[in-house]
Amino acid sequence: MEQSQQQLLQWLYATAQGNKQAFEQLYQATSGKLFSVSLHLLRRHDWAEDVLQDAFVRIWHNAADYHAEKGSVMSWMISITRYRALDLLKSRRVKAEHLDISEPEHDQTSNEVQPGEVIGLVRDKVKLDDCMQGLSDEHRQSIQLAYFNGLSHQEITAHTGSALGTVKSWIRRGLTQLKRCLEA
Repeated sequence: MEQSQQQLLQWLYATAQGNKQAFEQLYQATSGKLFSVSLHLLRRHDWAEDVLQDAFVRIWHNAADYHAEKGSVMSWMISITRYRALDLLKSRRVKAEHLDISEPEHDQTSNEVQPGEVIGLVRDKVKLDDCMQGLSDEHRQSIQLAYFNGLSHQEITAHTGSALGTVKSWIRRGLTQLKRCLEA
């Protein structure tokens, strides 16, 4: 069930004060969505779990740093999770670059991302992040809400207070700009 921005905000502010019960409620309300974001980026259940744990440690320690004018609580938490996932991919890439490729591979399971794939994934994610930063705030937020948070156009309208046609235009124009940037 989607929690309201106000409820998430209350739990986050209480978390900033060290309230463990509020943090637990925040975790219960958001961990499924954040795990989904992490798993989508990493494609490995074990890595996604590690990232989720690390993200919540950061949320606990940085709850007081949240500023409502910069976006919703959920968007803030998703960005922490995404950056933790990207950091994990980058660290795996560095380890993969130091592997001796001439040696036969041992203990490779079918769900692991191979070293070459990690490098490609990291490049794609860095390029996407760069292109996302080039978008206007409205386009970027609408795309994040739709594709990372899984909100419908109507839910984005309720979240942003903007008209439905405006939200659809922001998403359409933003995706067009992203496509041009990614193809460049």
